[in-house]
Amino acid sequence: MQKQIRSSNNKLRETPESASGSSELNLREILVPKNITVKQLAYEMDSDPVDVIKELIRNGIMANINQTIDYSTVSLIAENLGFVVTLENANPTLEEDNLGVVKAEDDPEKQVSRPPIVTIMGHVDHGKTTLLDSIRQSNLTGSEVGGITQRIGAYQVEYEGKPITFLDTPGHEAFTAMRSRGARITDIAVLVVAADDGVMPQTLEAINHAKAADVPIIVAINKIDVPDANPDHVKTQLVERGLVIEEWGGEVIAVPVSAITRDGIPELLENILLVAEISELKADPDRLAVGTIVEAQVDKSKGTLATVLIQTGTLTLGQSVVVGNSSGRVKALLGDSGVKLESAGPSTPAEILGLDTVPDAGDILIVVDNDKTAKDIVKKRQKYNDSQTSFNTTLEEASLKLTTGELTEINLVVKTDMQGSVDAVRETLNKLTAEDRRVNIIHAGVGTINESDVLLAETSQAVIIGFNTRIEPGARRSATAKKLDIRLYDIIYRLSEDIQSALEGLLTPDVLEITEGHCEVRAVFSVGRNNKIAGSYVTDGRISRNSKARITRQGELLYEGLVSSLKHFKDDVREMNTGFECGIGIEGFSDFEVGDIIESVRVENAS
Repeated sequence: MQKQIRSSNNKLRETPESASGSSELNLREILVPKNITVKQLAYEMDSDPVDVIKELIRNGIMANINQTIDYSTVSLIAENLGFVVTLENANPTLEEDNLGVVKAEDDPEKQVSRPPIVTIMGHVDHGKTTLLDSIRQSNLTGSEVGGITQRIGAYQVEYEGKPITFLDTPGHEAFTAMRSRGARITDIAVLVVAADDGVMPQTLEAINHAKAADVPIIVAINKIDVPDANPDHVKTQLVERGLVIEEWGGEVIAVPVSAITRDGIPELLENILLVAEISELKADPDRLAVGTIVEAQVDKSKGTLATVLIQTGTLTLGQSVVVGNSSGRVKALLGDSGVKLESAGPSTPAEILGLDTVPDAGDILIVVDNDKTAKDIVKKRQKYNDSQTSFNTTLEEASLKLTTGELTEINLVVKTDMQGSVDAVRETLNKLTAEDRRVNIIHAGVGTINESDVLLAETSQAVIIGFNTRIEPGARRSATAKKLDIRLYDIIYRLSEDIQSALEGLLTPDVLEITEGHCEVRAVFSVGRNNKIAGSYVTDGRISRNSKARITRQGELLYEGLVSSLKHFKDDVREMNTGFECGIGIEGFSDFEVGDIIESVRVENAS
């Protein structure tokens, strides 16, 4: 007998049934991820979402089509509808994501030491670029200093005959963006702190991004040559931030350096090699290559160019590759100095030519047998991606996962108006617990909520908490697009109550707010004695009459109210879409200014 099985990226297929006479012989089996929405579940069962919702209601569960339901609920509902549920990994490993193509793992007997991959991070004014330039001049065993370049975003230097690969990124945002796509390509993070300036807000961000990536940190205390340098003060600040240096009994290596005079550069490189040796970094050069895209672009004459950092295996000229949703054949392979290569081994940066589309930074490159296999994999991936819905990282979702045992802690990114508030909020949150559940503060800092905070929250599946601060417009748009949760508070006990309720599994949404679009105010018109209309341009999405609207000015929330009137020229309209101009009236508000942002919000019942 046969029974039908379908996974989340395949249609129903037949598979041999067990010989036992169990009652499950007539049930069809589906493989589902740990987190699945009602809509996805209906898709997996080839059922109407309405039927699934009805079955949920029969079992006392109120859920809408986009709501995530836990595995036990899925099992119950599916069985009632004639299915047996098997749990699959919602975040596939590299081999699973490659749909079985990369089956071979590194052979321990063939593994050899590989160069460490180092990312230099830190505050923008603390000499990171100058330090990189100074390191590039440290190719003490090589005769061609000019061969070490920055042209492809990654390069190698040699120190005492041992190569070190440096990954040059625009900042810790890019570093985390790559990690958010599943890339783990950094072995060591070098944190640059100016000896005359000390730990700054961006330094703290860099520390937290490196900690979130779980990589060793080496501190380079730069600018020791300037008159007001105070390395000991920097060390004290680092200890206060949880980085205890070796000479004070900790594990973090701190090296005083001067990027200008090059004092301390040899010691810094020696310590990088020491940490690499302790980490026992190894790879199998004989297997099929796996690498990560550092950057990619389209060249008018050459086509798609992509910089790849090989993590294991060896990439050879002419091989067929899959990179994210791109595929192609390696037509050219260039080293970091622009020299043509025949192959690139572990920890080697190289530029490749031959992909059909531009991949994203952080996409994984794998080698496959031929072009047809590569294209088939891309098609399957695209089909799978089309069937997926995004996952909302909200406080309510976290609360639900705590009750089902999927989580044991709530990740938070915290921003406040001043350092005293940071300490108070951190102390309050760290005291909150419930049945072995706790709060994990990924990052806490001073200032407005920015796009870096949103990126870190996305990567860490964290909720963003703002206390007496505001949201930058770019961060709000990014959070809306990524469906991340930003909570603003001005009273600390309300913040404490919400988080405690979430830990206890008591926080459930009464309503859902869905952002429909944004409008920019470009002119203000007086209508009558005390009424004003905002002449606006719909920058994205749409705005509807009678919808809820939020008015923000320079990222600060001014007012919430209903759209009382919506006009296109002189005509009353029900809604306006992206690219159109319109006149907007807000109930109870007339203090518009040019540059204000009007966010249109649709409110739905959560149940």
